[in-house]
Amino acid sequence: MKGLLVICLMVFSTTVFAQHTLTVKVGNVSSAEGKVNVAVYNSKDGFLSFDKVLKNHGVSARKGSVDLTIKDLPTGEYALAIFHDENNNGKLDTNWLGIPKEKVAFSNAKMKTFGPPKYKECAFTVNSDYEIHIDF
Repeated sequence: MKGLLVICLMVFSTTVFAQHTLTVKVGNVSSAEGKVNVAVYNSKDGFLSFDKVLKNHGVSARKGSVDLTIKDLPTGEYALAIFHDENNNGKLDTNWLGIPKEKVAFSNAKMKTFGPPKYKECAFTVNSDYEIHIDF
């Protein structure tokens, strides 16, 4: 009986505290200028809010495609927002209407005519190492 309890605790702890790697392959990068940045969100409440980003990562841009790797993600639901910071100023540049001047992309959804997609449209589940392909 004690052995069964130990086995159950081991299985429970590995599934609850499992950490996964998310690989984001971004295509159609238009230039090698600046950086390509990804923001990982785990809630609709903070989606696309800079102060509610769960994890972020950036790599030097390369014309064509880049790969970004996010490590130590627990099992859960996530949505991604990606932008190409061509002028490398650390922010998404927009025009006076708030429309991005730099390329943006989202996991599983595209920019709409009147704004970005919702969290649920972009969401996907990670329960093991995961790879996603996103094009600008």
